[in-house]
Amino acid sequence: MTSVRVGERNTKVTFSNTAPIALIAGPCVIESEQHVRWLAEVIWAVAGPYVFKASFDKANRSSVHSFRGPGLKEGVRILKEVREYGLPVLTDIHEPAQAAVAAEGADILQIPAFLCRQTDLLVEAGKTGRAVNIKKGQFVSPADIAKAAEKVASTGNQRILLTERGASFGYNNLVVDMRGLEIMKGTGYPVIFDATHSVQLPGAAGETSGGEPQFIAPLARAATAVGIAGVFVEMHENPSRAFSDGRNALQLDLLPALLDKLRAIDALVKGVPATNKPS
Repeated sequence: MTSVRVGERNTKVTFSNTAPIALIAGPCVIESEQHVRWLAEVIWAVAGPYVFKASFDKANRSSVHSFRGPGLKEGVRILKEVREYGLPVLTDIHEPAQAAVAAEGADILQIPAFLCRQTDLLVEAGKTGRAVNIKKGQFVSPADIAKAAEKVASTGNQRILLTERGASFGYNNLVVDMRGLEIMKGTGYPVIFDATHSVQLPGAAGETSGGEPQFIAPLARAATAVGIAGVFVEMHENPSRAFSDGRNALQLDLLPALLDKLRAIDALVKGVPATNKPS
């Protein structure tokens, strides 16, 4: 069974389907340098060691008029500051040419769900030596995502994570098949559950996506009960004012209670003590 470890010093985070559950958390997109630094520190105080996530560019927004982010150069500069603060960082890439540059500011390169079959993108991400988180496309079966992992592994990089984020269920709707988590675990790679994109209603709000955030906690609890490596949660202190995906984001002040429940469930399922809590 593969284990992936990221971070340095006192903020090392381990992803393994048999180790205590890990957290990936942060805003959908980099809104400003100040907001990123503030939110990274607030989540650290609540969660202890975790992986901070934020996108430098949201290239797949519903509308051409939607906010996309500061771009590659400025975004990587900001993410480097978070790493210097001591937290491991995850960010998305959308084009093969972005991989090496983004790797300078991130410990984990994330392949968006819509791009999970893009061979050149997967290979370039693998070549960086960074951990690679592949989001399973809404159109891909749990068994077939193993083929995407093979593309990364072909570079000699076995530091691979697989993320479930729901499957298309008619128009503007997603559903989570919890059997998929167990099937994905069969690949041997750590499995992550994206609790916030799984409650997204793609394109349902006209120029943006809708969401049903009231289902974040129950779905996260159910996924944790399967026995997985980590939970991915996008969050914001005021989701109604978030620049991207606010309708399916977790409100920041709900994180402590959610984490307590997830860690308790995880410890029970795996028979291991809950760790990574702040001291």
